[in-house]
Amino acid sequence: MIETKTFCGQSTVLSPSLTEMTWTFGAEGQSPLTTTLKLAPDGKIAGYSHPNEAFWRIENHKLLFLKENGELMWRAAKVVKNPEGLLTMQLETPEDSNTRFILQQNPANSAPAPAPAPAPAPAPAPAPAVSAVPSAMPAQASGIPEAEYLFPTDLEVTPTDVKKVLLIGSCLTALYLEQFQQRYPAITFDYVPYNFVSVLPPAPPAPVGEYDFQYIQIPLRSVITDRIVWGFRFNEEGFANTILKDAFAVIDVMLDAAMVYNKQHGLLAFVSNFIVPQMNSASSIHGRGSMNDIAAIVRRLNEYLSAKVAEYNNAYLVDIDAVASTIGKRFVLDDMIYFYSHGAVAFQDWDDFGSIARNEPIPPLEQSYPVKRDVFVDAVFRQAVTTYRSVKQIDQVKAVIFDLDNTLWRGQIAEHYRPEARPWPRTDGWPLGIWEAIHHLRARGILVAICSKNDYDYVKERWTDVVDPDFISLDDFASVKINWTPKAQNISEICKEFNIKPKSVIFVDDNPVERAAVTSAFPEIRAIGGNPYLTRRILLWAAETQVARLTEESSRREEMIRSQIDREETRSSMDRDDFLASLNCEVSFTVITSTDQPEFGRALELTNKTNQFNTTGKRWSFEDVSDFLKDGGKLLSFRVKDRFTDYGLVGVLYIKGTEIVQYVMSCRVLGMEIDEFVVAEAVQFLRSEQKNDVDITAQLKETPDNTPCREVYLRAGFREVVSTNDMRDFILDSDEIPFTPLHIKKTSK
Repeated sequence: MIETKTFCGQSTVLSPSLTEMTWTFGAEGQSPLTTTLKLAPDGKIAGYSHPNEAFWRIENHKLLFLKENGELMWRAAKVVKNPEGLLTMQLETPEDSNTRFILQQNPANSAPAPAPAPAPAPAPAPAPAVSAVPSAMPAQASGIPEAEYLFPTDLEVTPTDVKKVLLIGSCLTALYLEQFQQRYPAITFDYVPYNFVSVLPPAPPAPVGEYDFQYIQIPLRSVITDRIVWGFRFNEEGFANTILKDAFAVIDVMLDAAMVYNKQHGLLAFVSNFIVPQMNSASSIHGRGSMNDIAAIVRRLNEYLSAKVAEYNNAYLVDIDAVASTIGKRFVLDDMIYFYSHGAVAFQDWDDFGSIARNEPIPPLEQSYPVKRDVFVDAVFRQAVTTYRSVKQIDQVKAVIFDLDNTLWRGQIAEHYRPEARPWPRTDGWPLGIWEAIHHLRARGILVAICSKNDYDYVKERWTDVVDPDFISLDDFASVKINWTPKAQNISEICKEFNIKPKSVIFVDDNPVERAAVTSAFPEIRAIGGNPYLTRRILLWAAETQVARLTEESSRREEMIRSQIDREETRSSMDRDDFLASLNCEVSFTVITSTDQPEFGRALELTNKTNQFNTTGKRWSFEDVSDFLKDGGKLLSFRVKDRFTDYGLVGVLYIKGTEIVQYVMSCRVLGMEIDEFVVAEAVQFLRSEQKNDVDITAQLKETPDNTPCREVYLRAGFREVVSTNDMRDFILDSDEIPFTPLHIKKTSK
């Protein structure tokens, strides 16, 4: 499996570096267009010239060819290696499933035949909604590009379908507008200028429902005002505290005004924080970090802004200060020339470029201060898009399964850590980073497991010798499979224990053969681990491992999974009826009528991450549910607990009038007859709302994953009627009472 552009993994196992070989390229079954194509280290395609094949990159473990404008042209659909170890890649274009090209590695010692004159490649259809790269593709510097470094794409599977974005802010946002429009022509960007306590228009330029999200930038200058220019006043007693107190008040007013579309319509909002000045401004070294230091004041403002944004629904802070810091503020911020509160990107367009005579002409700004404006702008938009992916739970990771040898530690435990083999491999560096990352994943509610070909007793005995300092233990993993069983089989068992699909799993293993075997068995699983320098960053920084809001259920997921495993072990040793009766199962219900209710966040999270027990498969945005509630709909949520554990809020029914619109339930409580009990409660609730016994209807749409819920309405006593389109329709007649399991007790909270 390709890990990076230069195979930073074990090149002797896989192949030589991609950049050190020549390739034959052309349409499948036809004469090649060239036999001298090279993948240059700077990301350009050499030895062959055509606008459709100008750049290359590795993304999601696939080789991509990009056109001159940065749009995707070819993607490696299949990679095979012949007995001589030479690679052949079948390339596909995303717009035409019938067109295939071949990229074939030439033998190292053969002289390639002269290439024929380049022929035009097939004209592609329009590009996808959001290209993975900007339309202007700069030459790549060495190393990982900044936007990719900060916001890895390694775990992305589903394209991000962003069509329209609303930008609200000052002159810095005007720069974003100009640059975003050039880089992402497939996306529509609307801009509303916003400075000191402005009043936004009653409605944005387009209907609110058309925007995927809004990006709000409150100008620092408006918040701390021009008073800070008079730096000598910071020596006055109370001046800095007055600045800070007034700034808090301005943030309150400006944020409230800027969030009008969020408050009125629930529009998803990303709010940028402030870029902290590069250097301290205190009058003395002793005063650095005090409130007489503008940098310290801006840090306090960022803390305050973060807390205020958290008070809004469907709103999230985007840390632009972190982006600038990683790129290097010396390459971004203008405070080495401009005043501190300007807080924008360095330009030379303030100057007159020689129209006024000077004794010494002003040289170009970049001669003294190289500016990475393009890099910064790309990273800003990438941050917004990845935050959008996290909020929408696109390709969300639910579990990470780790190998042991050369993955959690250096070397092999049975070979390199024998008592007589000292000195043992070092544990500092990347192993410590992986160990810490495991705990951060657990904190986000992501399950962690071990799948290793080793002797369990030996690993358990030697664990503390290898894991030193003792940052992690075997007990930190929700499931441990250390045996000689094929890893694909162990992973299948782990997925069953966790009640998740392989597409929600990351498999981390240093061995490309093991990764290939697992991805062959489970094509949807995401496998990484060849380069240990990349693993921690991908696991902690990728959008797919971020959690928009941590719910009680998410934070307790590991505990509940352990209890669920205990429950299933008990089930296997008892008669079904006796087992169900022994559970002492209790269900409590909460009706959600407002997005402000504390249960709402978990209900929305559950809706958008549940695949198996989901009667329609529909994903709901915050705005969608808000409109549903305003239109008279309700969410009937429920919590479950038994003698093993409190599972928390595990299900929600979307109900309206006399209809069950959608029913979603966590698979953690499957097999306990909770699903039928809840339908009976929903029927009773709907009929009580109508104040008489009426027909209750429900619909179900079959999806590839929702087999467990397809018969839930039939089991509850509904009858199936003539279906419409791709939906199955069910009805419970007014004189019918739904089935209610007797071993379950309804309780209050």
